[in-house]
Amino acid sequence: MNQPQAWPWLRNYPGEVAPDVAIPNIALGDMLIQTAAKHPAKEALFFFGKRISYKELLAAAQRMAAGLQAAGAAKGDRVAIMLPNCPQAVVSYFGALLAGAVVVMTNPLYVERELEHQLRDSGAAVIVTLDVLYPRLARVRGESPEAGPVPGLRRVIVTSIQDGLPFPKNLLYPIKQRRAGPQPLIPYGKDGVTRYASFMAKASKLPAHVETAPETDVAQLQYTGGTTGTAKGVMLTHRSLIANAVQCEAWFYRMREGKERFLAALPLFHVFGLTVIMNLSVLKASSIVLLPRFEIENVLKAIRDEKPTVFPGAPTMYVALLNHPDAKKYDLSSVKACISGSAPLPLEVQTRFEAVTGGRLIEGYGLTEAAPVTHANPLWTKRKIGTIGLPLPGTLAKVVDPATGEELPAGGVGELLVKGPQVMKGYWNRPEATAEALRDGWLHTGDLASVDADGFFTIVDRIKDIIIAGGFNIYPREVEEVLYEHPAVREAAVIGVKDEYRGETVKAFVVLRKDVTVSAMQLDRWCRERLAVFKVPHLYEFRDELPMSMIGKVLRRKLQEDEELAAAGNDEGGGHEG
Repeated sequence: MNQPQAWPWLRNYPGEVAPDVAIPNIALGDMLIQTAAKHPAKEALFFFGKRISYKELLAAAQRMAAGLQAAGAAKGDRVAIMLPNCPQAVVSYFGALLAGAVVVMTNPLYVERELEHQLRDSGAAVIVTLDVLYPRLARVRGESPEAGPVPGLRRVIVTSIQDGLPFPKNLLYPIKQRRAGPQPLIPYGKDGVTRYASFMAKASKLPAHVETAPETDVAQLQYTGGTTGTAKGVMLTHRSLIANAVQCEAWFYRMREGKERFLAALPLFHVFGLTVIMNLSVLKASSIVLLPRFEIENVLKAIRDEKPTVFPGAPTMYVALLNHPDAKKYDLSSVKACISGSAPLPLEVQTRFEAVTGGRLIEGYGLTEAAPVTHANPLWTKRKIGTIGLPLPGTLAKVVDPATGEELPAGGVGELLVKGPQVMKGYWNRPEATAEALRDGWLHTGDLASVDADGFFTIVDRIKDIIIAGGFNIYPREVEEVLYEHPAVREAAVIGVKDEYRGETVKAFVVLRKDVTVSAMQLDRWCRERLAVFKVPHLYEFRDELPMSMIGKVLRRKLQEDEELAAAGNDEGGGHEG
């Protein structure tokens, strides 16, 4: 990095944070080896009563690696992991890395079309999945591995939540499952299908060592959400993933090695949870309290009983916690630091959450192509509400005119570009898309942003989400912020819908707080007092919930699809005139 005096954000760095970071020249799997050597007895994972030390985690990961190698996995082969948050997910991740494989983290909620695309596109040779998910995978594979649409998928390793539970919960789990309904028939021993427990039991204790070039060797293919078309595989190297963990470590400089506890309510198969929870925890010898999915009562109990100190999440998670009727009955004071990502953090949510916990909740920013974090507000010093904060150590950022590429002065709105060691190598088998996204070392994010004189960046919206009504540019995020401020509104999302006169007009989807009512006319008055008239929603639709991704991001694309169906006469849904 050069010319630090030219970067205004450094003036607002905490005194404990250096402008740059030293990145260890090691493979990602070596990070676990080093932590286990230094803190062998330290608790690494907690899962519904089961506690796994770093020594035990490493031993399990090494067995997984040895088993994969014995099954024919060679350096660079892709190993897909389709699991919720459970010990087997962490074991499989580091096991695949220690075997020299490339990890493909796969969303367990994928429908068959999405799953087939990812497995085919990545060329995955092995997948580790959950028993209840097997029928979906079986349909994707076809009658046999040779006949299915993903012929390269040679082996399927099937685990169960039971495999991660302590005694006696592991014995009681099958009874609970039988009561829930018929269990899937899984052809163990045929077509390359193997039980996780048997696979691990037969494996050697230690894998063969695989030489790794951290700067160039890909550790992970992380698929984008597909919000702008077909999902693309982002190639993240060992160095880019380690770099982002080290950058986050530098930013959270009050973290104590071997002392922190992370609440894993975010899914680890998403790059936000993977870096800010799993990899950062392993780097700092922290404990991870694993929750298979975000269920608010389990979250509250986990905070009360296991006393996590760090709770990375999405705004919808904090909203759900604050609005739960029994939240006040739980002691949440152990939570000291939270970083919110994946969606804008409303001021109302931030203020209320900090009042309830006594901890600090800050907004950050990242994207899959940057492993993912590039910006964050300082936790314990000057921060600016409503901004994504400052670029992390070792990260450069600028705002440019999308048409000319010229850097804009402070206050100008343009495309956000970032550069740093965490940025991807490129898109898997997509050289044209790579060339479009990476130009002269700068990653073009596709997000509209501005930066002020102090170096604090603000995301205005995604370029593709701008609503153009009557020639005016309207940013959904700005309208959503105003709706969130209304005391009756729990969640809100805004999109543009076709309008014969204006081209597009603004439609708001609103979820109200429990036992509270408000009319579209009242919301209209509220918005007119706070927004220019052309930004005020013309349509309101009240819903019980909004479509969300697994990490709590509102799926505007799904709302757009609903509108298109309604316009075509296939849906009786609609809006209320404002």
